[in-house]
Amino acid sequence: MHKLIYTCILLLCMLLFPLYGNQPQKEYKTWDKGTFETNMYRNLFAETGYPQEKTDAKPNDLFYQVFEGKNKVYFEVEDSMAYISDLKNHDVPTEETTTLSGLKLSDFNAEVEGKTISLYVLKNKNGLESCITNYGGRLVSLMVPDKNGKLIDVVLGFDKIDDYFKSFSYFGALIGRYANRISNSSFMLDGVEYKLNGFGQHCLHGGIKGYHACIWNATQINGQTLELSYFSPDGDAGFPGNINIKVTYTLTDDNEIDIQYEATTDKPTVINLTNHSYFNISGTYGSNVLEHLIQINADEFTPLDSTFIPTGAIESVTETPMDLRKLTYIGAHIDDNYAQLKMSKGYDHNWILNTNGNINELAAKAISENSGIVMDVYTNEPCMQFYTGMGASRLKGKSGVSYPSRGAFCLETQHYPNSPNQPNFPNSVIRPGEKYLSRCIYKFSVQNSAL
Repeated sequence: MHKLIYTCILLLCMLLFPLYGNQPQKEYKTWDKGTFETNMYRNLFAETGYPQEKTDAKPNDLFYQVFEGKNKVYFEVEDSMAYISDLKNHDVPTEETTTLSGLKLSDFNAEVEGKTISLYVLKNKNGLESCITNYGGRLVSLMVPDKNGKLIDVVLGFDKIDDYFKSFSYFGALIGRYANRISNSSFMLDGVEYKLNGFGQHCLHGGIKGYHACIWNATQINGQTLELSYFSPDGDAGFPGNINIKVTYTLTDDNEIDIQYEATTDKPTVINLTNHSYFNISGTYGSNVLEHLIQINADEFTPLDSTFIPTGAIESVTETPMDLRKLTYIGAHIDDNYAQLKMSKGYDHNWILNTNGNINELAAKAISENSGIVMDVYTNEPCMQFYTGMGASRLKGKSGVSYPSRGAFCLETQHYPNSPNQPNFPNSVIRPGEKYLSRCIYKFSVQNSAL
């Protein structure tokens, strides 16, 4: 009888306390700081804000058996195990994790010239989601709620990183070293002429390989913040100075995409950074934006010559189709018999804002009555480029949607275009010891019925 009892106790112990050597090794994940920061777990830990160092040794498999679950991640640490527990009920992501916008993380994994490209996911407490790739620092998707509470993607882009490689587009990209155009791909600074690698006659958006086509270093600070950095060497695209740049994307709990730019140089240079997201906030994918309402807080704009370079003049918007100081349908005057609009086949101009660099004063507003979504724009920059997406015609984007001409609008905060060659425009020069600081906020809300 005693032998039988001992045997039963032994069998029970074996069930409750299996031998250490029998734990399922397939669940173990290697703890390697370098790998960890770039692999599929980075978003999980960033979202929860759980410190990496809060790990406990697992001396035997008993702990594994008790705490095993889909919300637990285990890592090998020398001869023992480490674990992170209570991850706020988030499932452990895999390479096939799909974002709210339908993107697969694995479709954005690539390595180019020894540098890793990934997709980073930000979420706020209200359920908004933004996805950003460090290839060009691009905002790939942005999910915001419409008037019915349904999340919709309000930016144009592609499903896969390969499509970004193949298409010469600026969808969602960070632009630099100098956004917009510099005439004749050259400028004088402190008596020295600099020749730039531009497109044909002029240099557009930093040249053929501007920052939109560079691989940025990425650090996800937490579940709502991504920090990108890039070193642009002296002579990059012809621009002078070694430039260290930091761009921080934050998805705030006020439903804002807050983009902050910083840069320093070791040599006098010009700089003008912006984001080139293409917005359609209607919720109808593949539609044009002519029925969106637009408002730009600007009394003046800079007219263009036939090659899209500012003439140097500053003109009033009064009694012209460029007067967008009150909410106006984008399509209301876009085809007016007005030389500036006919030349560019729509809006593609620079407005001089009335905000005087006050980040708290409204610079622009867009509304879709279809979705009820309101987008407010704030910036410390003096100008804004309003572009109505003529160049994206029939480009096939996310979910196979064909983007029509005028299928999006851009509101690019910036310095004056071609200011290095226009002495009557404010200069865009930074020098050693100075810091370039720029900020743009896109804030989303739902339309008030009283509007």
